[in-house]
Amino acid sequence: MPEKNLHVELIAHTPLPEQVCALGAKLCYAKADVAALREKISAQDQSAFLEKIMESGHLSVLEHATFTFAVEGVSRVLLAQLTRHRIASFSVQSQRYVSLAETFSYIIPPAIKALGEEAVARYQAQMDQMQAWYVEWQQQLGAKGEKSNEDARFVLPNACETRLIVTMNVRELMHFFELRCCMRAQWEIRGLAEEMLRLCKQAAPVLFANAGPGCVRGKCPEGDKSCGKMQEIREKYKNL
Repeated sequence: MPEKNLHVELIAHTPLPEQVCALGAKLCYAKADVAALREKISAQDQSAFLEKIMESGHLSVLEHATFTFAVEGVSRVLLAQLTRHRIASFSVQSQRYVSLAETFSYIIPPAIKALGEEAVARYQAQMDQMQAWYVEWQQQLGAKGEKSNEDARFVLPNACETRLIVTMNVRELMHFFELRCCMRAQWEIRGLAEEMLRLCKQAAPVLFANAGPGCVRGKCPEGDKSCGKMQEIREKYKNL
């Protein structure tokens, strides 16, 4: 059973996402028809206009652009957190239809790695035992297929690796980054959020220029629970 590491790929996004969002915003305030607006937008830099729109809180126009990511090397612990973001679409590898008898892989938390080789070996042995239990139940529950998988999977751990495709619009991504890039977020989903944001910044730098945890744009929203590293965090996301 191999350990798996996080892998994130931006596999698709709305073509010209910044122009699409700018078009939506200009349409609200202009008399010109769509064709004229598109021509004007394509001929000019929309950076200043988009910055003004976002600063004003006119964020509904950001919903016109979507980003789709392929994610591998994450645990079921992360999946439970990620799917709480309900304004998103998910396709997740099924433990019912996909047998893990030969392909079971898992995530090792950094805190366990920090304990040393002996702790990691003990953790890996526990994963081996759970896979053995899984295979045992598969065999007792019948031939290969979804019926044996769907009940055998009950003995699998939260550490079990999963793969998924997730799509969010820009407005929801901004909210996702605000919550999950925070130092108080759980380490695994924070790592995912940071990598997703890095890819978003490459594809649409104006839209995501100020994206990140809440302290990037203003006062830390965590209050007394703040990590106390606001300046360090701001610098990090400025250069992400």
